[in-house]
Amino acid sequence: MPVTPEELSTTIARALATLVDEGTLRLPDGVPADVVVERPRNRDHGDYATNVALQLAKKAGVSPRELAGMLAERLTGSPGVASVDIAGPGFLNIRVTADAQGVLAAQVVAAGPSYGTSQTLAGTRFNVEFISANPTGPLHLGHTRWAVVGDAIARVLEAAGAEVTREFYINDRGSQMEKFGASLEAVALGRAVPEDGYHGAYVHDLAQLVVAENPHIVDLPEGERTVAFREAGYKLQLTQQQQQLSAFRTDFDIWYSERSLHDGDRVAHSLERLREQGHLFEADGALWMRTTDFGDDKDRVLVRSNGELTYFASDTAYYVDKRERGFDVCVYLLGADHHGYVGRLKAMAACAGDDPEVNIEVLIGQLVKILRGGEEIRLSKRAGTMVTLQELVEMIGVDSLRYTLSRYPADSPLTLDVEEITRQASDNPVFYVQYAHARLSAILRNGAELGITPAGAGGSGFDPSLLSDELEGELLRSLADFPRVVATAAQLREPHRVARYLEDTASKFHRFYDSCRVLPMGDEEPTAVHSARLLLVAATRTVLANGLGLLGVGAPERM
Repeated sequence: MPVTPEELSTTIARALATLVDEGTLRLPDGVPADVVVERPRNRDHGDYATNVALQLAKKAGVSPRELAGMLAERLTGSPGVASVDIAGPGFLNIRVTADAQGVLAAQVVAAGPSYGTSQTLAGTRFNVEFISANPTGPLHLGHTRWAVVGDAIARVLEAAGAEVTREFYINDRGSQMEKFGASLEAVALGRAVPEDGYHGAYVHDLAQLVVAENPHIVDLPEGERTVAFREAGYKLQLTQQQQQLSAFRTDFDIWYSERSLHDGDRVAHSLERLREQGHLFEADGALWMRTTDFGDDKDRVLVRSNGELTYFASDTAYYVDKRERGFDVCVYLLGADHHGYVGRLKAMAACAGDDPEVNIEVLIGQLVKILRGGEEIRLSKRAGTMVTLQELVEMIGVDSLRYTLSRYPADSPLTLDVEEITRQASDNPVFYVQYAHARLSAILRNGAELGITPAGAGGSGFDPSLLSDELEGELLRSLADFPRVVATAAQLREPHRVARYLEDTASKFHRFYDSCRVLPMGDEEPTAVHSARLLLVAATRTVLANGLGLLGVGAPERM
């Protein structure tokens, strides 16, 4: 069995349990379910380290070094453990045997696409709503960042065992839809677009498509004609958004229409649920929610004195609807201009009877700037305002755009230079990682041409102790970290951790390959070492491919 951080954590927990059972150690709160095991920054400190003795010593009524000594005695001689040293006030530094680490390479290859997955979040249903857009124009740069980050969050959540539904909220209700229909109608009839209408060149394209599909639409009576243009344009624009997102490798399980929320009694039902919770009150002829009971800066109006519903009433009904569809956690990804929504949405969840620290999460993304030639790109050729997703894809490419947007925390402002992120050079992170995968693929192809297969493949034996070089160990330890990185990215909703891990692992691979010859040279006969190293190459390729997949980025075999 390989010795991974997770396995060492389990081994240490068992050692603690044994000490307690024997009466050697007393832990009033019981043995911790999870013992943190990390890779030390200084390799001289061992392969892995834990500070569990410092954490538990006070509760156990012993000194940290005494507890560390008890654990070291129990751990020494455990399968795969070469040595255990006590450092400082009570840190445990653990070294593992070469064969224990080497076995991991075979297990990674055997697991294939499933390596890196876990059951960390199994049993939890997530609804991730990460784009909310009007069907009145193209998706823009802000939508693009969320299309990447939201999809990557959903992917890592699924890898951690969660059940995930991706949801797109269609803002298809309100005055913007009426302006959209009037703008299309005006263009089709050769009239000036209303000043507060939509003026991008895409409006002309849509109007032409609407008329081409239904030539008689222009002959309809005036009021009926506006509605017909609105609905036809809506259908075409939404279809374009769906097609562009799919081509961008972002697919949604549910496209939720705001209109549908107001059909039937859903809003009334949500208000009744809130009323039952005791958080609604009437004042000045309006219906309010007492969100200040849960930390909001002011109470919120749900129904105005004229009987009109507020946007917050729709937000509330939508949240209640999600919870009643069976989702345990509702994740919202909102733009930087929605920072004020965090408190009110959490207060709204509390008013609905939920735990705002469990059932709802609101993530705020910061703005992105795109530079080309040192100048910020502000305008779109087709939309007339912000640069569109489609133009970004054409300018940068799907892989480069997705990787770059996913490798930074979403709450940090971002400036992207088109020339930099499309350059094929080792200091371009996406190229660096993809090149590593292509290089790994080439090594495996070259091995096959020489008749050498990875150790363990085709029934051939594998001696894991052959992977004993320090650089091999460094790479193996990095591969062992992958499941933990993915689980952490899922728990924290931070997929950028996967990207940074991939870059670090690619670097370790290049160092290994530059120092450890994988394939024989010239007339040299293949040996078991070559096959063992080829297995390590195959394992590394598996991990890079799986990691890139979690970001929705391709893993090319040739570059």
